[in-house]
Amino acid sequence: MRRCVIEAERPPLPPFTRDDAFRKVRLAEDAWNGRDPARVALAYTPDSQWRNRAEFLTGREDIAAFLTRKWARELEYRLIKELWSFDGNRIAVRFAYEWHDAAGDWFRSYGNENWEFDARGLMARRIASINDAPIAPGDRLFHWPQGRRPDDHPGLSDLGL
Repeated sequence: MRRCVIEAERPPLPPFTRDDAFRKVRLAEDAWNGRDPARVALAYTPDSQWRNRAEFLTGREDIAAFLTRKWARELEYRLIKELWSFDGNRIAVRFAYEWHDAAGDWFRSYGNENWEFDARGLMARRIASINDAPIAPGDRLFHWPQGRRPDDHPGLSDLGL
């Protein structure tokens, strides 16, 4: 006998209002700053399709494995996402994150993401384009303690990014 697993909803649900889209973006940022691959993967459909740079992934298992590799390489990762646009069940964001490699070299990675959600608020598709720019340690702008960005910390536009 085959069991049917019903996924829980992940509010806010589409179609998104402006407030919903802002909230969805912040929830995603918070989850990624938590750097828990298994927890982050639960925000995606079981068969979610990803393009991250030139890497193509399908499903939560691939997503969790990818994030595990990512955060093992990108140390002291801190991310800020900003809503760019939204319509119906789609959201576009821009983002930047700072990190350093094992040699201690710092980078700021800039990118754009296109997200598509199912009716339960799970992300069914994520398309990300990202570029890495080396930065000097003194040029870092993301200085909050590891984890969620404080509400009073400036966003991308406030930082001139």
